[in-house]
Amino acid sequence: MTSLKPLIQQIVNIFETGKPAGDYAMLATHADGRGGSRQITYGRSQTTEQGNLVTLIEMYVEAGGRYADDFIPYLSLIGEKPLVDNSHFKQLLVMAAELDPLMCQTQDQFFDQAYWNPAMAWCAQRGFKHPLSWLVIYDSFIHSGRVAMYLRKRFRAQPPSAGGQEEAWLSAYVNTRHDWLANHPFALLRNTTYRTETFKRLINKDNWDLSQRPIQAHGVLLDESLGVEKG
Repeated sequence: MTSLKPLIQQIVNIFETGKPAGDYAMLATHADGRGGSRQITYGRSQTTEQGNLVTLIEMYVEAGGRYADDFIPYLSLIGEKPLVDNSHFKQLLVMAAELDPLMCQTQDQFFDQAYWNPAMAWCAQRGFKHPLSWLVIYDSFIHSGRVAMYLRKRFRAQPPSAGGQEEAWLSAYVNTRHDWLANHPFALLRNTTYRTETFKRLINKDNWDLSQRPIQAHGVLLDESLGVEKG
């Protein structure tokens, strides 16, 4: 699991920012918050203002980052009061990532703590052993915060822990998630089917261990040397 962690994270980083290493300073605004409200998405793998952004900033402040004092007044506001139009706060986010290496280090720790570790625990609890399964589940945690039960109820396949076959469950889940994204009322989500299309290609190639390279993810090819873009 550990040896393929960089590859898996690079694929998901490409989905989120277009770059294998991610983009620590990337800040975007999307109408994908509560009730269709606009919110900030930020960082290497794009956490959200109404989600875990406050945890990231708390970690950065506790680590004594260069801009920690500037962020403190915002800690009680993030996720509680919309900051999507607050130019000073958004400038702070970008500057911290561009000018303070500690923000990048904190982001690496944060994305592991908030997404990677829970996703791998989810896999372990249900008996998923294929690296492709880890990729799909990690992507679900990054993109949706979880593996949604309302999607799992749409197919009959069971996870290995319940006596099912891993390949059958993953194929059913990817197909179900693809259909859900493709038919979602929000165009923002309809436009993210490249994620599930990537997984479907890997499944069709029986690339369960992710050993067949290069791997194409949203127009980027990852070759034998992890992190090398080929086009």
